[in-house]
Amino acid sequence: MNEDGPSPSASSSGPSFKEKQAERMKRLRDLHIQRNEARQLNHKEVVEEDKRNKLPQNWEARKRRAEWILDDEKKREEVEAEGEDYDRVKLLNVGADEAERFERKKKKKAPDQGFADYQQATIRQYNRLVKNINPNMEHYEKQKNAVGEAAFYGQESHILQGLHKDSREGIDNMVADLEKQINKREKYSRRRMHNDDADIDYINERNMKFNAKLERFYGEYTTEIKQNLERGTAV
Repeated sequence: MNEDGPSPSASSSGPSFKEKQAERMKRLRDLHIQRNEARQLNHKEVVEEDKRNKLPQNWEARKRRAEWILDDEKKREEVEAEGEDYDRVKLLNVGADEAERFERKKKKKAPDQGFADYQQATIRQYNRLVKNINPNMEHYEKQKNAVGEAAFYGQESHILQGLHKDSREGIDNMVADLEKQINKREKYSRRRMHNDDADIDYINERNMKFNAKLERFYGEYTTEIKQNLERGTAV
């Protein structure tokens, strides 16, 4: 160093105080921006986690099933647009082992329990009908906003008449479902036609059904005995 001041070599040997301060301020601003970004991401993750916690336990399974249904309907439309049978095309891509596994799973999931009582039969019918309902959530939200939640979750002494207006499509679906139930009920409740040429070996309808069961299980063993009794030659 000379008497006039610092030498040029000394002043250019390192950054000045202002440059160091500017660099520190830049680093401080970068850290501040990163902290805000981390805070926003953390808040977003907390909100998403809260939404997931409020969802039903089987939400993921229901979501996957809904996506599968939409994909299946899309494929069906594409295949039917080409004039082919979608069910047949779908079965061509299913292996025998997979079909057998699906059939076992189906029987295990929904075994035929038969008729127990009218209450259980009503419950099974109700669950079957509910599964076939495809609600329009957009229409539901519009209707709820128009008439208020009190119309959907009725309170005591609350008048609901005139608040809802059924759509034409909903009425048609209800009529089609009722006709389907009537046709199915008629198929199972149809009375058997009486055969005039058959032998009369019963005294009433209940006895006729009982004799038919006996004939089905033991007819091959009792045919000869029955014929001998009718001829009067039985020993």
